[in-house]
Amino acid sequence: MTVVEELDTAVVELDAGRHLVWVNGAAEECLSASRDRLLGRELSDLCDIPEALCHAVTDTLSDQRPRRLHDCDMPGGHYNCTVQQLDENRLLLECHSLDWNQQHLQLQQFEVQTGLMNLLRRNLGHEIRNPLGGIRGAAQMMADELGEGELSTLAKMIMREVDRIDELIKRFWQPAAQSDVFDIHQCLQEALELVDSESGRLEFTRDYDPSLPRLKGDEAAIRQLFINLLKNAGQSGAAHVLVRTRVEHGSALLQEGRGTVTRIDVDDDGDGVPEKLRPLLFLPMVTSKRSGTGLGLALVQQIAADHGGLVTYEPLPEGSRFSVHLPFPCSENGDTDPGGNPA
Repeated sequence: MTVVEELDTAVVELDAGRHLVWVNGAAEECLSASRDRLLGRELSDLCDIPEALCHAVTDTLSDQRPRRLHDCDMPGGHYNCTVQQLDENRLLLECHSLDWNQQHLQLQQFEVQTGLMNLLRRNLGHEIRNPLGGIRGAAQMMADELGEGELSTLAKMIMREVDRIDELIKRFWQPAAQSDVFDIHQCLQEALELVDSESGRLEFTRDYDPSLPRLKGDEAAIRQLFINLLKNAGQSGAAHVLVRTRVEHGSALLQEGRGTVTRIDVDDDGDGVPEKLRPLLFLPMVTSKRSGTGLGLALVQQIAADHGGLVTYEPLPEGSRFSVHLPFPCSENGDTDPGGNPA
């Protein structure tokens, strides 16, 4: 059973009495219980097992016909389940995670978006900044020639706006530079206080996991990431924002195989994102706001990518959820540290 043990598919062997006689590691995740607690128990006695799945097992025992159930709400997530007979005394239950498939789709989309942003980084930055330098130089000469009149004021305004655009471009095209250990909750608190002082109308709820380890990266850049997400929530018409931190196990978003990552959710009750924009949401110049630059969420994704992470979007019944996935810091032996804060 060594190969089956390593499968991402949950595999469960049942006897004729519907008792679990063998499970692999993925089945423990699917059923949200250790094999010590699972083995010997009847399937229908387990918590939160769909009634339709129990009926399918009973029917297959009766007529020996395989059955497939779609989108079963199992304790460990959403799964497609297959029930088939091995012999007259044994059944095989296979559960394929829909959440896992969705993660792979998100990862593919992220790779495409990151590739496009890297292409812009390499080829477009200097193409924009070069003419900006000429415009600023001409405005500087005009301001010097015109003295203190109204036209000189306009020339200086051109210089200020060119400087602002140049700074925005530098922020987007330059990767995160610093790499220090920092407390993600303190970083979030500073971002929340800044946005609260600017807007004054958003209500914030914090739901933090105190066991999260300290992260490593550019704290200022990560803070800017969350400032952008919080401002985006306010601009969408939200009145309430929930910020949640969790450890996420079994993630395929940042590394191959089952990984453990830090996940920070920013949920809002705003207007949401138009469906047609969702696949392009993190690309530069994509916005649904008339006054938007289309760089805020692109910068968010770029900062996450510079830290080995990514940001995903999920529509909610009312509002939006942006989830920031960041890798756990590595211990000295190169393994990720799933434990608490260092001493």
